[in-house]
Amino acid sequence: MAVYTEVDDKALADFLADFDLGPAIAFKGIAEGVENSNYLLETAKSRFILTLFEKRVNEEDLPYFMGVMDHLALKGFPAPLPVKANDGKALRTLCGRPAVIITFLTGMSLSRPNVEQCRDLGIGLAKFHDALSDYSGSRKNSLSVDAWHPMFKGREKEANAINAGLTSHIQSDLDELKANWPKDLPSGVIHADLFPDNAFFLDDKLTGVIDFYFACNDALAYDIAICLNAWCFEDSRGEYNVTKGRAMLAGYQSIRPLEDAEKDALPILCRGAAMRFFLTRLVDWADTPRDALVRPKNPIEYAEKLGFHRNAKGFFDYGG
Repeated sequence: MAVYTEVDDKALADFLADFDLGPAIAFKGIAEGVENSNYLLETAKSRFILTLFEKRVNEEDLPYFMGVMDHLALKGFPAPLPVKANDGKALRTLCGRPAVIITFLTGMSLSRPNVEQCRDLGIGLAKFHDALSDYSGSRKNSLSVDAWHPMFKGREKEANAINAGLTSHIQSDLDELKANWPKDLPSGVIHADLFPDNAFFLDDKLTGVIDFYFACNDALAYDIAICLNAWCFEDSRGEYNVTKGRAMLAGYQSIRPLEDAEKDALPILCRGAAMRFFLTRLVDWADTPRDALVRPKNPIEYAEKLGFHRNAKGFFDYGG
């Protein structure tokens, strides 16, 4: 989450007039994240999150994301609900941007998840996949393997500026990923961005998942690979915590056992997931406006993780 578009008092009041929420009594920008403009909104009725969609989000994809949240709520999964305006529609326009209000979830996001939290996240991810197994919407993953070579083109100097010689490693990775990317794995709706700051916990139990604006249809095991990258490395040094990985995989498989093909594909999927986040962070690191209320994340963290994945031989390296 972040703030790129400033919303003044009049614009907010006019926007809220379309809802049965009452006037704002508190309104504050949220600095975390890098994709959209987000505000904590409080009215006399409750707390909400107001999101204005920016950057990579295609307006045509927004009904898909709203439908994912509605479907999860129908299945009892702890996700926020889009708040519908008086005309029955959740999606609106604010300050020239598509915008939505969603309900506020309780719980705390994590800075350093422990083993039990990784296990419960694995359980939650499997339940997420199960809840959306009959969702009728479809959206291609626009940030998968076919997008990575074009994203890196023209960024070679920026990569070497981060770490001398990094460009040659990235180009080699891209070629290997393109040649070996798995096909025909079990697929469905994936979150595609389930980092610790997009999950809420009370003690060691998952209480909510947010930020569905990269959700898409792809291999379910790729979602696991994203989570292993995001949850099971210690700090930013590329040190994989196999105990956390084992717990996450065990939690997931207690709900949905992995097929042999998914286990075999996990090393290349993890490498690809690390590449995806290295590249988007590389772009954000260079392109984020200096005056934005935002904290762009350093891509070196995922360059270090790529080093681990290059040497991984099989499912057992991740705790399987």
